[in-house]
Amino acid sequence: MEHNTAPVAIEILDAVSNGAYHSPHDILGAHTDGDTVVIRVIRRFADAVSVITKDGEYPATHEFNGIWVCTLPTGKICDYRIRARYTGSEHISDDGYRFLPTVGEMDEYLFGEGRHEQLWKVLGAHVRTFESDFGPVTGTSFCVWAPNARAVRVIGDFNGWNGISSAMRTMGTSGIWELFVPEAEAGDRYKFEILYQDGSWHQKADPLARRTEVPPSTASIITDSDFTWDDSAWMKQRAQKDPHAGPVSVYEVHLGSWRKGLGYRDLARQLIGHVKYLGFTHVEFLPLAEHPFGPSWGYQVTSYYAPTARYGTPDDLRYLINELHKAGIGVIMDWVPAHFPKDEWALARFDGTALYEDPNPLRGEHPDWGTYVFNFGRNEVRNFLVANALYWLEEFHIDGIRVDAVASMLYLDYSREPGKWQPNIYGGRENLEAISFIQESNATAYRSHPGIMMIAEESTSWGGVTGLTEHGGLGYGLKWNMGWMNDTLRYLAEKPINRRWHHGELTFSLVYAFSEHFLLPLSHDEVVHGKGSLYAKMPGDHWQKLAGLRLLYAYQWSHPGKQLLFMGQEFAQTDEWSEARSLDWWLTDRKDHDGVMSCVKALNRVYLEHPALWSDDFRSSGFEWIDVSDGDHNVLSYLRKSRDGKDVVAVICNFSGIAHNDYRVGLPRKGAWNEIFNSDAVEFGGSGVGNMGRVEAKEVTWNGRPYSVPVQLPPYGVVYLSPAE
Repeated sequence: MEHNTAPVAIEILDAVSNGAYHSPHDILGAHTDGDTVVIRVIRRFADAVSVITKDGEYPATHEFNGIWVCTLPTGKICDYRIRARYTGSEHISDDGYRFLPTVGEMDEYLFGEGRHEQLWKVLGAHVRTFESDFGPVTGTSFCVWAPNARAVRVIGDFNGWNGISSAMRTMGTSGIWELFVPEAEAGDRYKFEILYQDGSWHQKADPLARRTEVPPSTASIITDSDFTWDDSAWMKQRAQKDPHAGPVSVYEVHLGSWRKGLGYRDLARQLIGHVKYLGFTHVEFLPLAEHPFGPSWGYQVTSYYAPTARYGTPDDLRYLINELHKAGIGVIMDWVPAHFPKDEWALARFDGTALYEDPNPLRGEHPDWGTYVFNFGRNEVRNFLVANALYWLEEFHIDGIRVDAVASMLYLDYSREPGKWQPNIYGGRENLEAISFIQESNATAYRSHPGIMMIAEESTSWGGVTGLTEHGGLGYGLKWNMGWMNDTLRYLAEKPINRRWHHGELTFSLVYAFSEHFLLPLSHDEVVHGKGSLYAKMPGDHWQKLAGLRLLYAYQWSHPGKQLLFMGQEFAQTDEWSEARSLDWWLTDRKDHDGVMSCVKALNRVYLEHPALWSDDFRSSGFEWIDVSDGDHNVLSYLRKSRDGKDVVAVICNFSGIAHNDYRVGLPRKGAWNEIFNSDAVEFGGSGVGNMGRVEAKEVTWNGRPYSVPVQLPPYGVVYLSPAE
């Protein structure tokens, strides 16, 4: 049969044969001139190649360097398969170059505008099935953004890690490259090979991979979830509530060291039981996105869309979250959009240029962390990050996102010396593009997923972190109160005899307590890098240290704002936390340490039972001093009041090392008040100084109030009182 082939320039055939052509579909696959169909395929080292159609089989001839060409005697493109014969073997396969693009024009447009809210459904690797004359064809479509690449090809288990026959096509000005590979299936490993402008090839993990190999291996993995969620009741209820107005008591967890060797599914059994027992409303996971370096705790992310494979598959993580929801426990996850590591196989210089990172050397790197800073002003990069937050909310039913290192995004001079940073267009130090990104990510998350929380770890006095975006605020729902944490821990590190001179450090938090919507953190950051455990920070002997912790927690739980406690501190872990080993669970077998855990459990129970402790956290109407000035006795006393006015709790904190007998406290109403909590209870390991469960307020003016009561205040102790019904 004569071959009616359109001539192709030899230099193009050479590029195509080496997988280095930007538009291989223009040459490979089927093309018609109206009278005949010309099919070109790459089959390196084949002895013979033929094209199989419904009408018959047609031999191909070798054209150039592994490219074979066949002409069909028809003007209509039809379904076909390729038979390739090799010495001792034969292989029949589909041709990926006969398929239309899996990326639509609207997808390209939205991505270019930075507005594609389901970007993960377009870019990355997706298992797809298409109907054909020969039956259903299942394979994987690959899409990647690399606008400055000369060529891109995909390599993996499905092509022997040789990308010559799997070159991708550029989709024009969008910078997206695309290819459907019929034989690629879920579970196959893959990477992209990118040809830089200097002619060098580089292997890169997929920025939108939804599954990865277990580190230190770095390949992406094709994944196709078959998980069935069973948390519809939780999700429906979540969407109908404002979580910021409800109780939020968070147990912060580093999954790898909570108990070494456990995977996502094992944790579903063991972690849930522990959290349920303690009564926390939420767990917060240190970052779960894939990261190459374990001791980074997840804060140097390389695969933003892939849960770390250290503990199982993405569906295993879905199972853990599903079970937490069924147990009535919300899930918060740390998210790191501020920076990413320089690993050459990941996002760094992805297509040979500063693509994801800011190209300005005065803005593009973090000098302290040795990482790159995202280019927040580029539409596609902003889209990558905003869609990433939505991905975790939608695909994993995450209830809240805690955003790490917000301050590093807000300030152009963050950790930079004078002369080594560049002001914004107005001459200021604010990163205007990052601010816009933060506002967009928060507003979009709250709009698309009612009932979730966006939480800022922001360590400066930036105004309006939790302000509405329409009023110029950043739009977060909560902000970590780092000032409260620092002042409180510094105060408690003082010996009681010296605390009278530091009383202002303790009360200062109430000066600004309602300027933002705060969460009070006692996080992992306070128990690493030589800082010691919370236990170690407390002065005194062993009993005093444990009493100091119970005092700290009782104060924290009653202070305006939500609260967070890092794992291990609930049972007074004595040693500093290390991600390299499990928590010291053996301590829970000791009665004194178990007592601290019982104290935390009781605090969570009382917290949930009394709306006064959580329903009006962000307004001054929910808090009222009884006595702010008794530094001589190291005592603070105040009222917490519910938003509806029906519940009130009087809190008296004794930060001194001695008991105060008959310590008179002014109260807003007379009659019986129940002692609903006492951190010095014997069951918690305390000395048992208390008020026999009840006190009687009488008409004795005190603290400027018409009623008062003498209270027995334990050493290092906190007492909660509530009016008896």
